[in-house]
Amino acid sequence: MKNFILSFAVGLLSLTLTAQNTTPVGTSKNWGSVDGISMIGLVQGPSSADAQLQVACVFEYTENDIHSAQALPASLNGLVHLDEALKGEFTKIRQSGQFHGHSLETILITPPVGSLSAKKLLLIGLGDRNKFTPELMTSVGEVAAREAMRLGVTNFAFASDLKDAGIDSPTALVAGNVVKGIVLANRSETYLKEHKLSNTKKLEKVYLLAGPSFFEVAGGGIKDAIVEVNKK
Repeated sequence: MKNFILSFAVGLLSLTLTAQNTTPVGTSKNWGSVDGISMIGLVQGPSSADAQLQVACVFEYTENDIHSAQALPASLNGLVHLDEALKGEFTKIRQSGQFHGHSLETILITPPVGSLSAKKLLLIGLGDRNKFTPELMTSVGEVAAREAMRLGVTNFAFASDLKDAGIDSPTALVAGNVVKGIVLANRSETYLKEHKLSNTKKLEKVYLLAGPSFFEVAGGGIKDAIVEVNKK
C-alpha cells in the first residue's frame, strides 16, 4: 500500500511539473523588435496561425515520417495537423517528388479556401534529417524573409517543425538562428531600397511558432538573438 501511495504521489508531482512547463495554446508574446520588425512568439500550429503567409520547414521525405515513433504525438504535431487541413496533399506532394525537401528548396502553395488560416503556404526544405545542423536555420530564416517580402506581405508565421519531425534539436539556438536570418534578409532589402533597387513592403511582424512545451525555451533564444543583432 505504501508503494502504491508513493507511486501515486510521484505521478502527481510529474503531472504538476509538466503542467508548469507547458504554455497554453494561443499564447503570444512579443519577445522584442529588430529594425522595426516585431518578433512575436506564438503557441500555435502552422495550420491555424493567423498570418498573411505561413512558412513551414520540411525534411526530405521518408516513409511515414511525420507519424514515426520519433515524431511528436499526432495531437501535438503541427505537420500532422497541416496534412489533415490539406486533406493529405501535404504528404502527397512530398511522396510524389514534386517537392523533395532538399536543403533550402522552396515551393509556394495556395491552400483551398478555409483549409488554413494563412492564404499562402511556403515550404522550405531542410535536406537530409541525418545531416541537420542548427546553423542551417540562419539560411532558412533568410530565405523565409526574402520570399515573404517578394510576395508583398507585411507579416508571416514561421514553423521550424524540427520537433514535429522527431529531430532532437537545440530549441533556443534554432529559434535564435531563424531570427538572425530574418534580420540579414531585411537589412539586405533595406540596402536595395536605399539604392532604389527595390520597392517591397516593409516587413512588420514575424510570428515564431512553438509548441506548448518549447515556448519559453524558444523565447530565450529569440531574445538573445535580438540583443546580439541589435548591437550590429
